[in-house]
Amino acid sequence: MERNGDRFEGDKSHPAVPISGETPAVNMTFFLDQVGEVVLTLNSDGLSWNPIKSIHNEPEESSCLGIKLDSKSESAIKFSDVYAVEFIDWGLVHESILANAGRCLSHRTSEMYRFTVHGVHRSNSRPSVWAPSVYTFGHKDLNACQIWVNRISASLNTEKGRPKSLLVFVHPKSGKGNGCRTWEAVAPIFFHAKVKTKVIVTQRAGHAFDVMSTITNRELNSYDGVVAVGGDGFFNEILNGLLSLRLKAPYPPAPLDFMHNSGNDGCAKVHDANETVAEPSDHSEASSPLLPGTEDNCGNTDKGPEFSLPNERFRLGIIPSGSTDAIVMCTTGTRDPITSALHIVLGKRVCLDIVQVVRWKLASTSKDEPYVRYAASFAGYGFYGDVITESEKYRWMGPKRYDYAGTTVFLRHSSYEAEIAYIETKSEGVHSASEKSVQNSRKRALWGLPKRSERTACRANCSVCNTKAMQPMPAQNLQDSRWVRSKGRFLSIGAAVISCRNERAPDGLVADAHLSDGLLDLILIRDCPRPLYLWHLMQLARRGGHPLDFEFVEHHKTPAFVFTSSGNQESVWNVDGEVLQAHQLSAQVFRGLISLFATGPEV
Repeated sequence: MERNGDRFEGDKSHPAVPISGETPAVNMTFFLDQVGEVVLTLNSDGLSWNPIKSIHNEPEESSCLGIKLDSKSESAIKFSDVYAVEFIDWGLVHESILANAGRCLSHRTSEMYRFTVHGVHRSNSRPSVWAPSVYTFGHKDLNACQIWVNRISASLNTEKGRPKSLLVFVHPKSGKGNGCRTWEAVAPIFFHAKVKTKVIVTQRAGHAFDVMSTITNRELNSYDGVVAVGGDGFFNEILNGLLSLRLKAPYPPAPLDFMHNSGNDGCAKVHDANETVAEPSDHSEASSPLLPGTEDNCGNTDKGPEFSLPNERFRLGIIPSGSTDAIVMCTTGTRDPITSALHIVLGKRVCLDIVQVVRWKLASTSKDEPYVRYAASFAGYGFYGDVITESEKYRWMGPKRYDYAGTTVFLRHSSYEAEIAYIETKSEGVHSASEKSVQNSRKRALWGLPKRSERTACRANCSVCNTKAMQPMPAQNLQDSRWVRSKGRFLSIGAAVISCRNERAPDGLVADAHLSDGLLDLILIRDCPRPLYLWHLMQLARRGGHPLDFEFVEHHKTPAFVFTSSGNQESVWNVDGEVLQAHQLSAQVFRGLISLFATGPEV
């Protein structure tokens, strides 16, 4: 059949012979922009197309002056990677054709009705980086285009978990002040995907927290998620606003001699003071956090309809625009705003552990009410707290202030007296039993030798995180757990929820930390000579380094720990980039408490 001088074959849709149990495939001839005439096929999984020339056994590759030309490498896309299909009316479609004489690729244009398919393209060299891909199909028949748009739309509607409505917070001054420009760059993706967005550009510090803590559960349930356009600290503000009055959970477990005030809400216990080296935990399974219907006095109940936690439907998202963006690096594998936006519109989901940090005392002699913070990436004392405090003096420097502050704090080389008690896990018991092997490993690292074995890093579809990932309580049965103590002078104390990968530490603080295993990685750096500490920091900055394999470094995986400062000089805690002053605190992990629009980093 010919129309207006353009050749078309098979203008009517033709069902292909289905495989038993599968939806019949449908195909039809279209023009694909920048390619030419193709047979487009729709099946239950997605779309595929074959150029007419390949059907007639013509070569798909051409050459010009000895250079191979390939007009379009992709020939299929799954519906799981398609986020929009749009009819765009009458217009030009460009066809790649071969000139008979020179066999060189040239183009010719035709006018026809068109529709576009918006999808995701993954780089072979950098699989974690996603980019939008647009395929424009054309046909002279308006009805044919509309039918195919409706068919593709119907298939996309069967994809589960895709957001329809989102609340978006934009931090205009995050990072280098690019928050608004970052949102403007990704907003078209949400427009094409037909995702409704209510955008709030924050006007002051704490603005997002106030909105999230006062928003009614009825309105919150009307959204499929909340997106932060900013850095880790901004995401922490939104996280705390969400959880501050909604998470009903008792305070972290503690050793029998850990004395703190329980406040008036009945969410914690008072313990007798007796020093022991290791003892059973008083935290029984009956008082595990987040058990439904328990601890009714631990939150504000005047919020309207219930907002459940964890919540499989409701997810948080981050579009990176900060200084380090460690959470995005660990959950998508890159700090690319476009990649994060595509994860969101495609409805990707990964569970993330959250640590509850409770300050019991502001100073050694003070009597304070418990103060609760939540963190998604890291809580650190000593070096980490001093750096964040020092950097606040130089906010005008932008992200460079962390390098300057880090150098200043390193040269100061301050150490602090403290006592830490943590719950021993089964892996810790094995660790203690094989101390000789550990000592050997540390010596190998100290002399720059490679380790004999490597632990498995967290990746997309991680088998560790996918095991009972929706159980929001510590991974260990704490009823028979033992508390182990570590006391002395420390350069730093760190509790990593995730690996904390960033551009300064490409493997993170703990390379084998997982997103949702219910464990913290407790890192204790004892006082040591400055050159050795520099060596440790240099290992952190190296890809494939071994920063934990030193004699002065302790590394423990634990679901909970307590901290008490025991010296005259004190540092502050750095909780996801926010300063928290505390003489005494406790912390526990909630496994898979929240869901993120992400998949985990690709291999």
